[in-house]
Amino acid sequence: QVQLVESGGGLVQTGGSLRLSCVASGTISRINTMAWYRQAPGKQRDLVATITPGKVTNYADSVKDRFTLSRDNPKNTVHPKMNSLKPNDTAVYYCNLNQKRDILSSCRDYWGQGTQVTVSS
Repeated sequence: QVQLVESGGGLVQTGGSLRLSCVASGTISRINTMAWYRQAPGKQRDLVATITPGKVTNYADSVKDRFTLSRDNPKNTVHPKMNSLKPNDTAVYYCNLNQKRDILSSCRDYWGQGTQVTVSS
């Protein structure tokens, strides 16, 4: 089984920064992508950013140039550094691991419990 544990959320003023962390434990395949999603109250869960084991990243347009995603493969951790935060960045942020056991297997998603980020105006 796989467990994801997020940390680092909190309250920050507009323009401030936060660094979140996600630690994955259990059976982690080499074929995986780690990602962060967020869900604001009353809204759907949206993709924020993804990172491959080769550290190739993709960002949602809304966070591009403000958020930076990094990962430490040996430690199975991923860290989004969020700069220039805005009130509409307020959401619960979820860590996601999408992996497959081998090239012929189906992908499987795992989720953390979420961490609240609140940006005050």
